[in-house]
Amino acid sequence: MKHLTPRQAWQLLQANPLTLFVDVRMEIEYLYVGHPPDVVHISWYEYPELVPRREAFVEQVRQEAGGDDRPILLICRSGRRSLEAGLALESAGFTDVTNVLHGFEGDLDERFRRSSVNGWRFDGLPWEQL
Repeated sequence: MKHLTPRQAWQLLQANPLTLFVDVRMEIEYLYVGHPPDVVHISWYEYPELVPRREAFVEQVRQEAGGDDRPILLICRSGRRSLEAGLALESAGFTDVTNVLHGFEGDLDERFRRSSVNGWRFDGLPWEQL
């Protein structure tokens, strides 16, 4: 699996529009915290179970991608869930998987807040919100 910073990920999307960009966060995060434009939402897990839906996730990505060979770019809140999801995709046969480091909101700062150290929003990349 490859790992890119948010800015590198944005450059990848501009250079290769065939890349399937997948947001793996829960639906409520996707809707209310915000998300990059044109990202496909396929959650890794949902509330209240908070248990990865590994097989369902892989199958949904496979359907959206039209197979296992399309480049896949994954993003979550901080880069941890997308890493797990990427490993699941690779073990299921996907050949070109990339994780967005620091995710959409980034790492926690010293006051336990996000979007103040790194991440998609911190870098000023395009995003939208409900």
